[in-house]
Amino acid sequence: MSSRYSEAGVSLEAGYESVSLIKKHVARTARPGMVSGIGSFGGLFDLASLGYKEPVLVSGTDGVGTKLKLAFMMDKHDTIGQDVVAMCVNDVIAQGAAPLFFLDYIAVGKNFPEKIEQIVKGVADGCVMANCALIGGETAEMPDMYEIDDYDIAGFTVGCVEKSKIITGEKTKAGDVVIGIASSGVHSNGFSLVRKIVLKDNGLDLNAKFDELSDSLGNTLLTPTRIYVKPVLKVLESVDVHGIAHITGGGFYENMPRCLNEGLGIEITKGTWEVLPIFHVLQKLSGMDEKEMYNVFNMGVGMILVVDKKDAEETLRILTEQGEKASVIGVVTAQEGISFK
Repeated sequence: MSSRYSEAGVSLEAGYESVSLIKKHVARTARPGMVSGIGSFGGLFDLASLGYKEPVLVSGTDGVGTKLKLAFMMDKHDTIGQDVVAMCVNDVIAQGAAPLFFLDYIAVGKNFPEKIEQIVKGVADGCVMANCALIGGETAEMPDMYEIDDYDIAGFTVGCVEKSKIITGEKTKAGDVVIGIASSGVHSNGFSLVRKIVLKDNGLDLNAKFDELSDSLGNTLLTPTRIYVKPVLKVLESVDVHGIAHITGGGFYENMPRCLNEGLGIEITKGTWEVLPIFHVLQKLSGMDEKEMYNVFNMGVGMILVVDKKDAEETLRILTEQGEKASVIGVVTAQEGISFK
């Protein structure tokens, strides 16, 4: 034990206890290719064991942003880890890559081992959903950088796809069908605006109830980001998907064009999916116009798949079998940009 380090606000013993508590959660994420668990200086993964012929690695890194502030206020930390996994693995699956492994970084003002366990439990939950091994990470106690109860979390994932199967959007063409897959809520984007609307502009308590919502406002906002890896991989087994977009910050207008060939756009048909109640509540509280809502939030669509019209029915069938809510929400057009009808 280092008494001088402890005097500076860092507890080595709390770090050791945290590692001990999270080992059982890390063990749940084991998958083929995982060489060892946590504890080494580097995480190991055997790519050769997976049988790829021309493997291309696809990486992604992200955080959760100011959604963390709501987790602090609600003192709820067991789902935020799923959010950070989702933000990374949903990005790499948009290129057609199956996530292989994940690493997390947690920086805290003070290391409370039970809180660290709750955070990492969420990470492990997300990794299990994505069939992604948690092979390493870092917990840094930084007493002068963060308030005692505050923390930040970031993640990093590596996926793999056969070179011939990378999804780049180059196959997209006018007349292709756009299939939207339902989100679970606000996911992990736009929370600086959400907090302004809810807390600053309206002075609401996070325990507030709304007729439109089945749970409190705070719990609804903390609903973890949906992970689309397994259902999308299932579609890719039998459908030639032309483009995939993860609907994150920037909503429809910024993200949907990213999966298209230059010069193409998407015409969205309103009423073809459920705009989740939380978005109606946020719009009512904020007075935002509809276009701005679609330019910030996912509005109930967390991911889109672009497929040939002849493959639309099969794609919907597979997604439904995988437990997803999905529908045809639009069509690719020869006019750039996103439009609505």
